[in-house]
Order: sequence, then structure tokens, then C-alpha cells
Amino acid sequence: MPNDVVDIKNGPSLPSEDAATLLAALVSDARRVQAVTLSCGTVWIKRHGDKGRRAIVAVQNAVARVFRLPFMRPSPAETAEGMVQRDLRRIAKYSHAGVPTAAVIYSSGSAIVLSDIAPTVQQQLRSLRNDDPAAHDALLVFCAGELGRLHGAGLCHGRPYPRDMFIRGDRLGFIDFEEEPEAVMPMETAQARDLWLLFLQLSERATERRKTQDRAYAAWAAAAPRAAIAELREITRSMGRFLWLARLIGRFHMGRDLRQFILATTYLTTMFNG
Repeated sequence: MPNDVVDIKNGPSLPSEDAATLLAALVSDARRVQAVTLSCGTVWIKRHGDKGRRAIVAVQNAVARVFRLPFMRPSPAETAEGMVQRDLRRIAKYSHAGVPTAAVIYSSGSAIVLSDIAPTVQQQLRSLRNDDPAAHDALLVFCAGELGRLHGAGLCHGRPYPRDMFIRGDRLGFIDFEEEPEAVMPMETAQARDLWLLFLQLSERATERRKTQDRAYAAWAAAAPRAAIAELREITRSMGRFLWLARLIGRFHMGRDLRQFILATTYLTTMFNG
């Protein structure tokens, strides 16, 4: 191996100056997500930790049981090392299925270094919203269709938000695989929940709300498994029970999360009930 190239454990060979920069960043900072500039471009360090995670999982599990919402079960709690392995496992699964994702540059016990995928879909939506509203909504529809394509391939994401998506060629790519819902629920349930979570984002962002909702759902349903569509109907029925309470609370304080819930769940409830 040439003297100016260093073989990073669990990653590709890097020029010695890049390896030194990367290793220094790994040991000298504690930020959960950190951008590092190398000669080959920007890479991202993602550090995992389990501080507070187990308590959150316990509370979410309790809520799912009390309100009989099995699709709200959280992914199993993991140590930092377990979270890294989950990320790596799911990245490999996506890559094997031909779904774009970030390349793994390096991994350690509690951190993973990934290639840059900028711009994210969220960044593109921000730039399009005022400059080209039609393209903005078309991008939302594209994301829904690609999510259906992902589901049709037998996969799910767990948190399909625009900040965790990017476009490579004519495909939608995904990052941040911290969730693993298929470990605690049937795949079709996890896929239906994916669509509902996407619609929380999509319904609020769309400039032509109802038209874009219709197009987005049609794009997803055209590629999604029939079992996932059936499960979405059940999720919508369950979440629809809380619409009256959400609207009541909204009269006093309409936060963003509450607004997203009302817009998405109202649309899906109306669609399934005719």
C-alpha cells in the first residue's frame, strides 16, 4: 500500500491526510451529527448514544398498549453499538435491493461515517416552494410514488421524512435508518405507517393540498402491496377516533404536529370512507 494511503478499519482506503482529519474529528467532538470536509468532499459523522432512548421506548410502548395502537410500537431499544449495527444492516439491505442510500465510509462501535447526499428532498422543497409551486408539489407526489416502489420491493423505512430523502438519477434515496418497525410489527403494517407518516409532512407542505394529496396517494397505491393498503385503512380508522380531540385542542393551541395530524388523518379518513 502506498505510504500516502491509509486503510481505515471497516471502510475504504483514504489518503493519509484525510484519514488523520477524520480520526481527529471522531475523537475530538461529541456532536451527534457532524460534517467533516476531506479532499474527496464532505462526509458526515453520525454518533449514536442510548441516553434517554430506553425511557422514550418504554413510554411509547405504554401508549401503544393503553390506546390499542399496535402500529405505534417503537423500534426495539438498542445500545449505541446496536444502533450502529442496525444502520449498517439496513443500509446493506437497501443497497442489495437497488435503492440509493449513502455510502459507508467508516464505522466504529458507536459512530458511522457516511458520504454526502446533499441536497436532501427537504432542501429542494424549500427552494421550490416560492419559485415553482407546481414542481414543489410534483416532488411530493414523486416521493409518495417512490415510497410505494420501496414497499413493493418488500422494504419499509420507519421515518420517511423529506430530510431523510434525496434524489439520485431517477430514483429516490433514503438515509437515517434508526427505526426498524418491521421488528415489532408485520411488514404491511410498517409500510402503511410509512405512508401515514409521509402524509403528515406532505399534507401540510402541499401548495394545492387536496389535489396533491389525491395524486400522492394514487402514486403510492399504484406500487404498494395490497396488504399495505388494507393496513392503511385500519390505521386510518384507529387514528380517526382521535380527530375530534385533536380539533378541540386545536381551538386553543394549533401546534405544527397537531395540524399535520389533523390534515393527514382527515384526508385519509375521508378517502377511505368515501
